[in-house]
Amino acid sequence: MSVSLYIAKRYLHSKSSNNAINFITLIAVIGVILGAASLFIVLSGFAGLKDFTLQFSSVVDPDLKAETALGKSFFLTEDEINKLNTIDDIASYSKIVEERVIISSNNKNAIANIKGVDGEFQNVVTIDSVIDTGSWLEQDSRQIVIGWGLSGSLSLGILDYTKTINIYVPKPGTGQITSTKNAFNSVKAVNVGVFYINESLNDSYLFAPIDLAQQLLSYQPNQISAIEFKVKDDADTELVKSKIEAALGDKVVIKNRAQLNDALYKMLNTENLAVYLIFTLVLIIAFFNIIGSLIMMMLDKKRSLNTLYNLGLDLTDIKRIFFYQGSLMSIIGGLIGLVIALILISLQQAFLLVMITASLPYPVIIKAENILIVFITISVLGVIASKIASARITKKLVEVN
Repeated sequence: MSVSLYIAKRYLHSKSSNNAINFITLIAVIGVILGAASLFIVLSGFAGLKDFTLQFSSVVDPDLKAETALGKSFFLTEDEINKLNTIDDIASYSKIVEERVIISSNNKNAIANIKGVDGEFQNVVTIDSVIDTGSWLEQDSRQIVIGWGLSGSLSLGILDYTKTINIYVPKPGTGQITSTKNAFNSVKAVNVGVFYINESLNDSYLFAPIDLAQQLLSYQPNQISAIEFKVKDDADTELVKSKIEAALGDKVVIKNRAQLNDALYKMLNTENLAVYLIFTLVLIIAFFNIIGSLIMMMLDKKRSLNTLYNLGLDLTDIKRIFFYQGSLMSIIGGLIGLVIALILISLQQAFLLVMITASLPYPVIIKAENILIVFITISVLGVIASKIASARITKKLVEVN
């Protein structure tokens, strides 16, 4: 152990004869402890909110999705189907037809997105878990399942055969429209279920059998908008993605779950970064107390420093004493803050101390990366603060008669 580190540790444990300096040092350490604890608690809270938010969209988001690269649809050939069937790491896949439509019932209209799905859709995503009322649709039928918001705006229940549901979409083609009757394709449907996922999907989505959607859009049987894939649990998603690209060619674009929710991921990550930077600024202010306490201690120990200087320690060694002391104060304070924060987060997970609503606890998650982020942040700021403070030691300060 170096002499500078040994003396720094002694200074760290010893009290000054001046109570004001002891008080300032205590305030500085408490500031670091509270700053570290606050930063970790906030990061854990945002991690919990992120997972809580994404769990709703992940219910209906596949592991991979092949979307058309050009236009609104593409043709899936038998040869391409055979190639997809040979990819062992694909657990299941579902053919999809999507389009914006007008849904009308009981003299009420709404703009919505129709999603035509085949029988494999239930194997790709856990759609059954979000059916709040009624049941899932059957293939080769006129059944649809709509979101809670759409159901409310159209005053639709389930299996209400007294209310006719019409779904319209403009007919493809060019030229002037001479009759509104001939301007739209339409189909009649019956609602058999209501789903609840999130506000955006609840207000704008309805599910239908794929053949009904193809009929509405005048699509051919092998004409679809996308293919959604469920990948086996032990499979490499990126490797499966490359195999699907090889099978389907450049007519599709393959996206993973994060890319499907690109805007949501960016928003959550941006908010997380903003909160981290704000709390780091608070920590920087707290570390000014560390600088102040170190400078006060230097002035208090001028005669001791003069003795050490006369015994042979050079100016660099004396600077290292306070550099080590400040660094140790920061690191120890940061570790104590992390322990306190871990205890509080564990208590929240176990006893649900903070509630958003009467039935919904505030979600928090302990992540190793957040522990590392807080520790590195505290350590770096502590080292910088200690360097700034130790630089105040000059030859004039230690040469006291």
